[in-house]
Amino acid sequence: MVTHIVLFKLSDPTADNLAATQAKLLSMQGKIPQLRHLEAGIDVIRSERSYDIALFTRFDSLGDLQEYQVHPYHAGEVVPHMKSVCSSIVAVDYEH
Repeated sequence: MVTHIVLFKLSDPTADNLAATQAKLLSMQGKIPQLRHLEAGIDVIRSERSYDIALFTRFDSLGDLQEYQVHPYHAGEVVPHMKSVCSSIVAVDYEH
């Protein structure tokens, strides 16, 4: 199993932008067959070092994660949205 975690810092983290961005991430559910688990949460602490939204996903294999990265919905819909609203994006991927 592979876990893929991405943290997003929005350029304009208003309540509306946070909700719309979380909804865009959650919209991947059911559209990408390789995606085994999907969570997207808005930060509740709001500290100086906090990122605004976390994406937590799981895949059966590294190959499935790689297929997800280029899937038309992820690459064509979600990634462009995230790049347009974020000032910083960081990720970590690990096997377990």
